[in-house]
Amino acid sequence: MATFLYRLGRGAFRRRRFVALVWVALLFVAGFGAASASAPTSGSFSIPGTEAQKAFDLLDQRFPGMAADGATARIVIKAPAGEKVDSAAVKPQVEKIVSELKDGPGKDQISSVTSPYEAKAVSEDGSTAYVSVKYKVSGMELTDATREALTESTTAAKADGLNVQIGGDALQAAPETGSGEIIGIAIAAIVLVITFGSLIAAGLPLLTALIGVGIGISSITALANVLDLGSTTSTLAMMIGLAVGIDYALFIVSRYRAELAEGRERDEAAGRAVGTAGSAVVFAGLTVVIALVGLAVVNIPMLSKMGFAAAGTVVIAVLVALTLVPAMLGFAGKKVLPAGTKSRFLGKGKPAAEGAEAKPNGGTRWARFILRRPVMVLLAGVIGLGIVAVPASKLEMGLPDDGAQPVSTTQRQAYDMLSDGFGPGFNGPLMVVVNGDKALADATVERIKGLDGVAAVMPATQNEAKDAAVITVVPKDRPSSVETEDLVHEIREGSDSGKVFVTGATAMNIDFSQKMNDALLPYLALVVGLAFLLLMLVFRSILVPLKAALGFLLSVVAALGAVVAVFQWGWLGSLFGVEQTGPIMSMMPIFMVGVVFGLAMDYEVFLVTRMREAYVHGERPGQAVVTGFQYSARVVVAAAVIMIAVFSGFMGASDQMVKMIGFALAIAVFFDAFIVRMTIVPAVLALLGHKAWWLPKWLDRILPNVDVEGESLRKHLGDAEDGSGPDKDRELANA
Repeated sequence: MATFLYRLGRGAFRRRRFVALVWVALLFVAGFGAASASAPTSGSFSIPGTEAQKAFDLLDQRFPGMAADGATARIVIKAPAGEKVDSAAVKPQVEKIVSELKDGPGKDQISSVTSPYEAKAVSEDGSTAYVSVKYKVSGMELTDATREALTESTTAAKADGLNVQIGGDALQAAPETGSGEIIGIAIAAIVLVITFGSLIAAGLPLLTALIGVGIGISSITALANVLDLGSTTSTLAMMIGLAVGIDYALFIVSRYRAELAEGRERDEAAGRAVGTAGSAVVFAGLTVVIALVGLAVVNIPMLSKMGFAAAGTVVIAVLVALTLVPAMLGFAGKKVLPAGTKSRFLGKGKPAAEGAEAKPNGGTRWARFILRRPVMVLLAGVIGLGIVAVPASKLEMGLPDDGAQPVSTTQRQAYDMLSDGFGPGFNGPLMVVVNGDKALADATVERIKGLDGVAAVMPATQNEAKDAAVITVVPKDRPSSVETEDLVHEIREGSDSGKVFVTGATAMNIDFSQKMNDALLPYLALVVGLAFLLLMLVFRSILVPLKAALGFLLSVVAALGAVVAVFQWGWLGSLFGVEQTGPIMSMMPIFMVGVVFGLAMDYEVFLVTRMREAYVHGERPGQAVVTGFQYSARVVVAAAVIMIAVFSGFMGASDQMVKMIGFALAIAVFFDAFIVRMTIVPAVLALLGHKAWWLPKWLDRILPNVDVEGESLRKHLGDAEDGSGPDKDRELANA
């Protein structure tokens, strides 16, 4: 593989104009497709195999015109202090809202509009009422005109002094990320400038990453409605694509500069950079792709599509690093070199003192510190992450409702007004579907009325064939509470299997959370097992992959502990913009495991391959650790800081899921890169010594040689004995 990548990189460098033209053309085509496509929507939501989904399917069969999955809206009206919503001054305004919705621009998509006076949807104190709006289509299919009609129907009432807010999924909008990601990119640019000492060298990874992400996101946008991709999909793909795109280009550019420092010709340096660092990029990208595609085993269509879309963006980032980056290096010329090598003013020509030894870099000093105190460092790292991981034992998973929205939004204000006027359960009514006659439906109503967690039960509504019925149940507690979840289970356990089903948005969220919870440990085992096998191929060792897998588990659990502390318990919540604590997003832990697995393997490969290469060339285990840090630590640290900056930028998003995933990925990368890979890993290798690189001979013969270090390329080029190797690399790292 290294030889093929060498030829690919050198060919891209030599034919840089053609390669650049191809990528620009792809960007233009993808951009044109995105501009021509309709705006992406929230995406459909289904959970195959769950009771809530079975109930929705039954409703489609027995109530064909009901549009059970249609969007809903609740327009909540609160009268001014001292007045009531049924007064002569307020009632006409409420009725005007109802009439405007029935006759407005969006009437064709409306199934029903129910006046609060007809439905008795007025609070006991008379201060609050709500208009129920039911749509024929799901929220993803609502037109802009329909949404505008819903919003404009409340304009006159607001002008007359009424407090009118709108809740429900009819107004669900695409998440806004704000300027946070721009700040993250700016921080990445600063890190690159410090790392390379050259504006051109720093700009290359940013430029190529933005081109790759532009192609990926534009392709997702163009195919969003065809493939039913949600609006959150592109945001998460952008988050991951930016991070890996910058990092992969960083590794290639860094290796290219090292090859130039050895006196290679520019095209030869580009070929060798892609053949060596490019091999690691391919492997690292493959691990991320496998982890993201592996999300399909959970059997949640929405999550599978998110994983495939993000994996596609990673594939593009790898291809960009292998082809566009060497092409851009060809255009840059010698401008990618540090400023001090081009300008006497900035340091060129300053001779070192005769006989003076080169000053060890930061990576060398840190590795030597760990080698002197491996036990202390190992215990400090493990105990520290263990303490942070403690809150993970209290992890509660769920899906957010309007109560998790920022307090400034109309959805959150409508949620609070309904809770105050009618009780928290009105924000998440349960829909009980009875597959039977009226007698069974009436018996079910009476049984549910006797349950402790029920605030109200509506009479059963039968279909035309009288063989099915729907019962609306209002819980006493808020939708995301443990009490409401217990009520759902209690209704199901006391009902005839196959006859009575509980569904609705609240029950669907509960089933989704349970399915994600059940899938977390099997998926984690799959990912860790995969990590062990892949790293065994790379490092030709058993203990090194075992150490890497255990370190990955430690960083993931610690990250989950931090997420629970901030988003579930509210510790330092205001610092991270958490306005409402609650259960952790159901899909967040499993999505974080998939992404962090790939990123953790990035750092493991780029750092430990240098150690293995030095060890194979005859260095003692301890010195091999120092060599690995000497050559790779600076690049790995820069890559980690860039990833953290990019992920942190998405914490300013309006969508709670994007905010939470941004925080989780940022803190997980911090733990894995700086504590596990840069601290615990060298301590463990120092303690294991020669045993770290042991592999049974029979297993060594069976395993294929993936050659991530590019050893076969050196032999192919005939320079294995030309002075390159660990000693030369140490000179370059100290330069």
